[in-house]
Amino acid sequence: MATSYFKLTSELLCGLPLNDPELGKKLYEHSSVLLSHGTENDPVFCYGNQTAQSLFEMDWSTLTQLPSRHSAEQPNREERARLLKEVTENGFISNYSGVRISSTGRRFMIEQALVWNLYDAQGEYKGQAATFSDWTFL
Repeated sequence: MATSYFKLTSELLCGLPLNDPELGKKLYEHSSVLLSHGTENDPVFCYGNQTAQSLFEMDWSTLTQLPSRHSAEQPNREERARLLKEVTENGFISNYSGVRISSTGRRFMIEQALVWNLYDAQGEYKGQAATFSDWTFL
C-alpha cells in the first residue's frame, strides 16, 4: 500500500518512510483512515486500520468481509463507482469527498480523501486504497 502510494504520488503515506521496520504497525495505528479493497467483481475490503474500523464501527473480521460498495449509501454508489473508474484510469485522485455510512447507520462526510491504485512488486494491479483524515458526522 505504501509503496504504491509513493510510486503514484511521490509522497510518503502518512509521512512514514518506506524502510521503517515498524511501518505496518504505524499505519495500522495511524490517526488517518486507511482502507483498501481487492480486485473481485464486487470488491471486498481487505484492509482497514484501527481508525477505519472505529469510524465504520466494525471490527477487523466484519470490515474485511464487507463489499466496499456497502460503505456508501445506495443513492451514492453510482458516484462512488464513477470515482473508482477514474482512479483505475488515472492511478490516483486527490481531494475526493463523499458521504459514507457506518455499520450502525451513522452517516459521515469524508473530505480530501486520496484514492489510489495498488500494485504488487511485479507491477500487477491488486486493487485500490484510500486515506483521509477529515470527516464530519451528519
